[in-house]
Amino acid sequence: MPRVATGESVLSRAVRIFEVFSAAQPDLTVTEIARRTGLHVATASRLVAELVGHGLLARRDDGRVRIGVRMWELAQRASPTLSLREAAMPFLEDLHAVVGHHVQLGVLDGDEVLFLERLSAPGSVINYTRIAGRLPLHASSSGLVLTAFGSRELQERVLARPRERFTAQTITDAARLRAVLSGIRRDGHVITPGHIHPDAAGTAVPVRDAGGEVVAALSAIVPNDGQAFTVVPVLQAAARGIGRALAPTS
Repeated sequence: MPRVATGESVLSRAVRIFEVFSAAQPDLTVTEIARRTGLHVATASRLVAELVGHGLLARRDDGRVRIGVRMWELAQRASPTLSLREAAMPFLEDLHAVVGHHVQLGVLDGDEVLFLERLSAPGSVINYTRIAGRLPLHASSSGLVLTAFGSRELQERVLARPRERFTAQTITDAARLRAVLSGIRRDGHVITPGHIHPDAAGTAVPVRDAGGEVVAALSAIVPNDGQAFTVVPVLQAAARGIGRALAPTS
């Protein structure tokens, strides 16, 4: 792989370009890409042009750049979560019909929860998650479930680091967080009223594969009206169905 004078490969520079796009900023100018990556504008322009030529980026009529359809196509082929999402979709659809608000499937990716799928409807309560979006583990119901059933090392990292406060209800105290994680392991679910937004309550349960390992979190985001507990049984039933639908581990 050719390298630049700094020792950074061209591939590393391309990865830096992809990483500047987000759900909040799905398209950028070349100048914005250069500034966010720290690349010279000429270098960024050349690399963007090459990536556009391969279909990995796409250029709009106004010159702004976004992730290309070719990248999505390749990601779909390679994704190790594809079978999980396919197994979950029928149950997510049934769950959504019952709950009537947001239902979503999240997995642990690094030290964040990554959402593979979300079903919603007009008039649903506010929800900050998006498909392929991320949230901190300590703040979201899905993240708390994945942390509670994650490794001891993961739990200690989450407990040790500073925790962003979204609302007055967000768990930022380590002792409280430790107690909540213990309660999730005991009860098999969590309810987070107003932790991300005052008007919304998250409820999440673990999804286990054939070997009993927690591979995802299934959650519902409903109005923060004290009734979030009523969706726990249907979440648990759907999670069991997803677990049965997953291919047995070898």
